[in-house]
Amino acid sequence: MSHTFTASELSMYNGSEGDKPVYIAVKGIVYDVSASRDFYGKGGPYEVFAGRECSRALAIMKVDLAACNDNLADCTAQQLKTLEDWITKFNSKYAVVGKVAL
Repeated sequence: MSHTFTASELSMYNGSEGDKPVYIAVKGIVYDVSASRDFYGKGGPYEVFAGRECSRALAIMKVDLAACNDNLADCTAQQLKTLEDWITKFNSKYAVVGKVAL
């Protein structure tokens, strides 16, 4: 991992600028999802995830700004399994570019 992002830095990679990459964070790991800009970029169905930590949203399968955080405390075992499935998918499809500062 090459860079540690603050939440503010991560938010600059939200897909609103066409020349900048699109990043999302899952369990503190930042992925470059620019290859799927149609999904995560401005106007895409998952644009709410861009530039944010979205572990909870992926775990509970909710595309909602309020769910874009790292709070997994009340997630069920099945929701945590769902999140792990997402992580497996991201690891196979996208490059890791850093991590989010705790």
